[in-house]
Amino acid sequence: MIQTAASTVVSVEQQQQFAIVRIDNPPVNATSTAVRAGLLDAVRQVNQLPGAVTHAILLCAGRTFCAGGDITEFSRPAELPDLPDVIQAIEDSEVPFIALMHGSVLGGGLEIAMGCAWRIAVADTRFGLPEVNVGVIPGAGGTQRLPRLIGVTRALDMCTSGKPVSATVFHASGGLDHIIEGSDLIAETMDFARSTGDRPLSISKRTVEFPAQTTLDETRVQLEKKARGQRAALCNFDAVMWAAEPFEQGQPKERALHLQMRQSDESTALRHAFLSERRVSRPAVIQGAKARAIKNVAIFGGGLMGSGIATAMLNAGLDVTIIEQNTEAAQVASQRVSANLNGALTRGKISSSQFEQRLQSLQVSTEAAAIASADLLIEAVFEDLQVKQALFDKVADIVSPDAIIATNTSYLNPEAIFGNVTDKSRCIGLHFFSPAHIMRLLEIIQLPQTSPEVIATAFKLAKQLGKVGVLSGICDGFIGNRMLAAYRREAEYLLADGALPHEIDNAMRGFGYAMGPFEVQDMSGLQIAWANRRAQKDKRDPKQRYISIADELCELERFGQRSGKGWYKYPDGAKSKTPDPIVVDLILAYSNANKIQRRRFSDSEIVSRLTAVLANEGAKIVEEGIAENSAAVDMVLLHGYGFPRWRGGPMLYGNTVGTETVIASLAKVVDASPDSWAIAKKYQLPVSALNGNNHR
Repeated sequence: MIQTAASTVVSVEQQQQFAIVRIDNPPVNATSTAVRAGLLDAVRQVNQLPGAVTHAILLCAGRTFCAGGDITEFSRPAELPDLPDVIQAIEDSEVPFIALMHGSVLGGGLEIAMGCAWRIAVADTRFGLPEVNVGVIPGAGGTQRLPRLIGVTRALDMCTSGKPVSATVFHASGGLDHIIEGSDLIAETMDFARSTGDRPLSISKRTVEFPAQTTLDETRVQLEKKARGQRAALCNFDAVMWAAEPFEQGQPKERALHLQMRQSDESTALRHAFLSERRVSRPAVIQGAKARAIKNVAIFGGGLMGSGIATAMLNAGLDVTIIEQNTEAAQVASQRVSANLNGALTRGKISSSQFEQRLQSLQVSTEAAAIASADLLIEAVFEDLQVKQALFDKVADIVSPDAIIATNTSYLNPEAIFGNVTDKSRCIGLHFFSPAHIMRLLEIIQLPQTSPEVIATAFKLAKQLGKVGVLSGICDGFIGNRMLAAYRREAEYLLADGALPHEIDNAMRGFGYAMGPFEVQDMSGLQIAWANRRAQKDKRDPKQRYISIADELCELERFGQRSGKGWYKYPDGAKSKTPDPIVVDLILAYSNANKIQRRRFSDSEIVSRLTAVLANEGAKIVEEGIAENSAAVDMVLLHGYGFPRWRGGPMLYGNTVGTETVIASLAKVVDASPDSWAIAKKYQLPVSALNGNNHR
């Protein structure tokens, strides 16, 4: 046995006629500069080993094969050796390489595997080219080798969606030569090598058959609709089309576009989102704190929110008890959870056995005593301070003194809600977003007395639920709904000053939102916001401009989609949205009554003003210490409020367009609605674009 080190992260070991090349670059064996250099040297060493070495087996230490590149390198000039050169060296090696894969084989990892002569993997391995998710195309031959390996249709799907596929699917498509069944991976790979035939034709030398042009055109049109302005998926589509050319022509084009896209605003934003999700999960307050184990969860209230929370907990493998006021309500709650789980079963997200097991983990009761063994108690009752206070007054002492007690309030002050709870160190806000079993955001609301251990437990739970947890301090609406209030307020100012609902909605959809602000209100219902406005009436600054059009809609019982009418009318259900002349007349009458000279707003002005107020409100939230940093604000808006991910969030977008641009937009906002906006310190800089006017 001969063992050498190609680098600190790549080793070469000879076992009889086999060379074992092992990558060990924790945690996910990313294809960093050190790995690339080590692999290139390993290829040289393999071909210089003594004796008749017939095959080189490439594998990775730890829990996964190479699961992509080091995206922190994207913001720096590319360092040699380039991954395409490393892969070409593997493909051209006189000693053929076998990729032995496990875990996740993603991005550069899959590109490396496609440079090998054969590919084998354990059964639960997953394969993907997720570069589209960080705003680029593969840069080491992925779009050129993959269609040559598995066909254009499957390659297009993998490159444009970024979604990984299973070993079974990849094998059936021609991507794998063998799926390993045993536990001795190296021994089985050696057996495979001894029994396999001649070295196959290198993937880069293979030709590609393309579907009919009409099929390709249809696919691209559908991608364009789904992209809503994002470029990466369409660039991936175009790059796969280059596989019609010889590899020596297509691969350099792919590499050049990859390097160009690294510098784009889109890729910068998507990388910001990717890294920020990890950053916000580790707030400073939980450093060194030990999270508790949560096994049993009690939920007061089985309505849409409570049943959604229960479903999320069951999907995470927890035992759940829902408490309802009476037998009828308990039965309805049970049916809601069952329907949620059945939806997952129908979509293939869970198996029949998982469906049954999760239902068995659910208990629905009308007796508060059923919560006695809960590790976590969550209230999801009506958004009324007295109701919530009365609940905790009644049940806080029923659960164990070590149990965490949480409120799901959207707006109310948790300190007031927990006013009579003796030990507030165990109290916390867990603000789920509806539908709670689907939406990824979880706002974790810290009271001044909440212990770091309890906060750490909340973040551990968020991860267990597959959610992005974001820490927030206490203010009206916390981070998300406070941002939403500013966004909606400016949208309604625009409405009063000249725009119409469909014009504002169209502009924001053009920016990348799935829905505009008035479409969202109709979908979620106008009642809750109306109730909150009435509750805040006496607290509102009388100098602040207030638009009453939404209140007038609610007084006409136009509550949105569920009532068949809101900002729009819905004659045949939610999909039949149509602008309503009654609403237009109502808006025009409001403007006339308030002597407002209406004017037209362009899409770009609508977007610039709405994104400016979001950036401003977010900056204020950070300045006040409600959010730990700008990343927290961005992640709340991305995961809870539909801000387009490829724009990075309102804070990053504000930086992208520039402080002066945001200030200029805010100047217009302030001019149109004096005494209605407080401007963050960040945007109180003197700028020539303001022509000397002081709008601060």
